[in-house]
Amino acid sequence: MYTFKKEERLCNKKLLEKLFRSGSSFLCYPFRVSWMPVEAMLPATVQVVFGVSKKRYRRAVDRNLIKRRMRETYRLHKEKLLYLPLQQQNQQLVLSINYIGKEITDFKFMDKKMVKLLLQTCEQVNASHVKVV
Repeated sequence: MYTFKKEERLCNKKLLEKLFRSGSSFLCYPFRVSWMPVEAMLPATVQVVFGVSKKRYRRAVDRNLIKRRMRETYRLHKEKLLYLPLQQQNQQLVLSINYIGKEITDFKFMDKKMVKLLLQTCEQVNASHVKVV
């Protein structure tokens, strides 16, 4: 339940390119989220990629720390806040979460913002799903 397996990581270059070209996005400081519903059958309900700007954080140690914290907060909350609502509607997503903050924040703050981000993602997916139908 609280795992983050390889199937959940977005590695497909075509899907990534399509996500950034035609996906929807929103800001939830310190994160920028891009998402796109997918028709094709993915190995997981949601495939996600995490990013941190190399321009803003020159040292790899800092980028890795931020990504580690992002993955951990995502792993703890994804099942309840993202997977269950999407599975009830029989939907699949590709998701990109980029860190755009100016300083490295602590885990508590990141955790709180990740919860808000996942709830906001579900709201937007539901809103777009209602418009299409």
